[in-house]
Amino acid sequence: MRQQCRKAALYTVLAAMMLGFPTHAMQSRTPVNVASLGPQVGESVPDFTLPDQNGRERTLESILGPNGAILLFHRSADW
Repeated sequence: MRQQCRKAALYTVLAAMMLGFPTHAMQSRTPVNVASLGPQVGESVPDFTLPDQNGRERTLESILGPNGAILLFHRSADW
């Protein structure tokens, strides 16, 4: 039984390779120019006013502490 499972797994992998699944997974992608995406690490961001997760307006000044701040902008999958 175990040997049959191993053979089935091997045949599945071989079939996937022959059908070209790995080539679909390794398609060439257009390079992204990261410098064009906004402020880079270490650069200052412009002043802003944005709502937080609770709807309260936040500004750059309101979130800065004595050591600065870390900003993380997360794009939701719910577009």
